[in-house]
Amino acid sequence: MTDLEQKELMVQLGRSFYERGYSVGGAGNLSVRLDENRVLVTPTGSSLGRLKVERLSVLDMDGNVLEGDKPSKESVFHLEMYRKNPKCNAIVHLHCTYLTALSCLQGLDPTNAMKAFTPYYVMRVGKMQVIPYYRPGSPEIARELSERALSGKAFLLANHGVVVTGADLLDASDNTEELEETAKLFFTLQGQKIRYLTDDEVKDLENRGK
Repeated sequence: MTDLEQKELMVQLGRSFYERGYSVGGAGNLSVRLDENRVLVTPTGSSLGRLKVERLSVLDMDGNVLEGDKPSKESVFHLEMYRKNPKCNAIVHLHCTYLTALSCLQGLDPTNAMKAFTPYYVMRVGKMQVIPYYRPGSPEIARELSERALSGKAFLLANHGVVVTGADLLDASDNTEELEETAKLFFTLQGQKIRYLTDDEVKDLENRGK
C-alpha cells in the first residue's frame, strides 16, 4: 500500500470511528508503519472525524516530524511499541464508551481485564492487560506499553481508554471493534450468570490460531 493509500485509509477509518461514537471531540489517535523508518500518526488535538490527508503527521522512529502537522502527544507510546515489537504495524487508541467504562472499574485482573466469554475475544486479542493509571501523555504510559509490547495485542489504560495493535490498520481497527462489542456485552450481562469459556476451550482457540 502506498503512503497516500495509507493516509486515505486512516482518514476513512477515523471518520468511521467518529460517526459511530467510538471517538468524540479530539480524543483518540491512530498510527501505522509506512516502512521500517517511518510512522504515520494522527495530529495533536485532531478530531478523528475531521482528519485531512495533507495534515497527517509522518515521523521517523526518533519522533522527528518529516511531514504534516505536529503529532499527537501520545505518539511517544506508539513509537515505543513499534520499536519494541516489529510485528506491530498499526495502533488504535480510543476512548470508546464501553471499554473506557471498563477501564474505570476497580479490581480488574491486571493480566486480563475481561475473562473470555466469547470465542471472538480470544481469537482477536487473546487477553487484555491493564496498565495502571497515569495522566494522558505521561512517559510512564510509553514505558509500561513498551515493557508489554511483546506480550499482547490489547491494553486497557486505567481510567483512560484502550490501546489495540494489529498487523495493519484494518486489523487493528477490527480488533478494537471486537473488543468494544465484547465490553458492551459484558455490561449488558451484569447481574446475569455468565458462562465463561473454560481453560480448555480457550486453549483450543489459541492453538487453532497458531
